Amino acid sequence: MAKDLLFELGVEEMPSAYMPKALDDLSQLARKKFDEARLHFSDLKVYGTPRRLTLYISSLEENQQAALIETRGPKKAIAYDKKGRPTKAALGFARGQGVKPEDLIIKEVDGVEYIFASKEESTRPSTEILGDLLQDLVYSLVFPKSMRWAYYNTRFARPIRWILALFGEQVVELQIENIKSGRITFGHRFLGQGPLEVKKASEYFQALSENYVVLDQDERRALIWQQVQDTAQAHGGSALENSELLEEVTYLVEYPQAFFGQFSDSYLEVPPEVLTTSMIEHQRYFPVYEQGGQLMAGFIGVRNGTDYCLDLVRAGNERVIKARLEDALFFWKEDTKKPLEDMVPRLAEVLFHERLGSIMDKVERLSVLASYLGQKLALSSENRIARAAYLCKGDLVSSMVYEFPELQGIMGRYYAHKSGEEAEVSQAIFEHYLPRFAGDQLPQTHTGIVLSLSEKIDNLIGCYAIGIKPSGSQDPYALRRQALGIVNIIIDHELNLDLGQVLAQAYTGFQGIEPEQDMEVTVSEVLDFIGQRLRGVLLEKGLAYDVIDAVLSIDKSNINDIYQRVVALQQFKNEAEFADLMVVFNRSHNLSKKWHSNQVQIENLVDPSELKLLERVRLLQSELGAYIKTASYDQALHSLASLRPAVDEFFNAVMVMVEEEALKNNRLSLLKSIADLSRLIADFSKIVG
Repeated sequence: MAKDLLFELGVEEMPSAYMPKALDDLSQLARKKFDEARLHFSDLKVYGTPRRLTLYISSLEENQQAALIETRGPKKAIAYDKKGRPTKAALGFARGQGVKPEDLIIKEVDGVEYIFASKEESTRPSTEILGDLLQDLVYSLVFPKSMRWAYYNTRFARPIRWILALFGEQVVELQIENIKSGRITFGHRFLGQGPLEVKKASEYFQALSENYVVLDQDERRALIWQQVQDTAQAHGGSALENSELLEEVTYLVEYPQAFFGQFSDSYLEVPPEVLTTSMIEHQRYFPVYEQGGQLMAGFIGVRNGTDYCLDLVRAGNERVIKARLEDALFFWKEDTKKPLEDMVPRLAEVLFHERLGSIMDKVERLSVLASYLGQKLALSSENRIARAAYLCKGDLVSSMVYEFPELQGIMGRYYAHKSGEEAEVSQAIFEHYLPRFAGDQLPQTHTGIVLSLSEKIDNLIGCYAIGIKPSGSQDPYALRRQALGIVNIIIDHELNLDLGQVLAQAYTGFQGIEPEQDMEVTVSEVLDFIGQRLRGVLLEKGLAYDVIDAVLSIDKSNINDIYQRVVALQQFKNEAEFADLMVVFNRSHNLSKKWHSNQVQIENLVDPSELKLLERVRLLQSELGAYIKTASYDQALHSLASLRPAVDEFFNAVMVMVEEEALKNNRLSLLKSIADLSRLIADFSKIVG
């Protein structure tokens, strides 16, 4: 008869950031281990609060399933001699598997015959397996940082304090260090009634609910957000939607109770980003906005408990936030006593990287590169770009950014505005960090676009020049994010830019640091790196991998042009004429791919079909040149496809590989010229199907 399995690991309060992954790992590992143990069940769920990780398995079978285990041994050719007698290899394998040599069977795997030992493994009661399985499950959980406690060797996110393990009504025996499993759990740390005896697995949920624990994290999350919304509406506002904050608060409490707190209107003088950062990052409060979008002088906190003495809790939180905001107001007033440009010289004292110099050195490189980019793209004005580049890092030495590093750029924009700088210059200071994360906004002002691209290109070239490159999951300088930013900005704003030239220009700014790699290698590696990110972006847009690879095989330097080619080819692939295009390319490419020349001597051509094809090809050369120059790739593809009748006529009329050398060579050159024309758009040999 199937029974429910309950396994709860009681711990001291877990870091909220660990919980989502811990629950996901617990679910996946449990499914894997129960499957390997051949223990079948109907459903598996995991739950988590700050004090517990819970695994609940419904309708777990009382006995594991029987299994026929087949173990592969050596090849048949090694296992038996020419007379069919078992060799030492076969005898040793049989002995090791506990079977008789005559019971070995032969099976073919990938065209090769092997010997197999077949054994039926008998079933065992689930109760004999569960103890070791659950213990192994605990030891398999991995956290960003683990700890040992007392004198024990076990490592876990936080010390384990109790283990509840029930299979139906029966306790599953296991022990982790000094903690033995039992039927005892605990409710809320302060509101619970102490140790709670759970007689059977199905009583567990009610026992926790009666002791102020909302076990289901999804239910707890929904309850918190509903309370936050209701509290905000009761005070005439709306709470900021922040999924990361909501997720963190979900794993900070077991029994949530939202409350509204207030602070003085005088703190609203400080930029709202400072106030919300202090509330969210330091206190885990939800900021509240008026209907018009203005920040209110209030916040919503979530208590781990009931509404008992809530006024006292509110007052305590108001005292804490007041101290935080008092510091922010002081920093704001101190920083705005002087213009932003007065902060810039201090950047010479701040190290960017020990081999790449100070931040002031970086500012000087940015100024040169941004000026070059602005001219190339015909965006903004030289004076505006120069001013924004000079000021863009100034806020890094402000008191506010020292306290709140995540406000870099944001505070620079405010300080620049307060200093009387142009609106676009102020905005560009903020935008040059964009995008900061996946899905973030992109720079919109011309100056911001130029400065953002310059910032990211300088970071990439500088790191690659001194041998700092991402490897595996390691990317301490966020170079992947920088490359993705370049790709998205260029595509979004349809910027036609020879990235190879720009990267080479950026490299010249590092000549004084003695780079480890020369310009050619560095530029090539960075182009490849950006190309990999570009491929990922295009795949995310739903474009076919073979179409992307076909275009990237031709060029990686003009991202916007690549995007336009891929889109045009993807659309053309769905048209009837695409088949004609592939016939034109394949018939010309297959014969001429090893041929070296596309120069045709007309006097060596004899058949009207090849003369007609040559004339059509020469006309097409000028047509394609015009289409490619204006990025009219759809028309270019149609023109290439229109060659099919002439190509078919050519192959029907003549044989290419004739004995006469001059004639054969000219025909190969003619076909080579068609294949080369096709490659002006894409390498169609990469197209699948």
